[in-house]
Amino acid sequence: MRKLKLQIQTTIDGFVAGPNGELDWQWVSGSDEAGFRKVMELAESSDTLLLGRKMTPGFIEHWENMVDNQPENPAQPLAQLMVNMRKIAFSRTQTAIAGRNLQVENGDLATVVRALKNEPGKDIIVYGGADFVSSLISLNLIDEYFIMINPVAIGKGLSIFKEKKLLKLESSIAFNHGKVLNKYLPV
Repeated sequence: MRKLKLQIQTTIDGFVAGPNGELDWQWVSGSDEAGFRKVMELAESSDTLLLGRKMTPGFIEHWENMVDNQPENPAQPLAQLMVNMRKIAFSRTQTAIAGRNLQVENGDLATVVRALKNEPGKDIIVYGGADFVSSLISLNLIDEYFIMINPVAIGKGLSIFKEKKLLKLESSIAFNHGKVLNKYLPV
């Protein structure tokens, strides 16, 4: 059975975005090669990407623009993966969203994700958005949590945890830029 892996960045005070969805805090400490390699490794271990409807247009635009117009960008290998990977955007309201290798799913979230996990192939990855990830967590659908903690506090913002959730720390990697990647498993 395939695993559903969450990879998400958070502040040290537990927010995945500012109150209005701001993500500018993610680049305060910069990036490093080891961190990028880990992000690539996680992406390469998956062949399906799940997206929430709200984040899908910006996500698609960002990565397709990089592939099409920024061939020298150091993130080009990740951009190629994101554009070429099978993507499923979950929506209750939209039946179509423009994007390469993108389909829209209107079915019951738990039923569809469980069916996807039973398909052959590599693992499944999800990056966000906050409300979508909260739904996956509440339905106990996440098998592995890869939480990148950034060395910045923002005081208020969006959280992905809406109720108590016990997790077991499996591994922790500190990067030169001050970020720490913790891998957690559900208890």
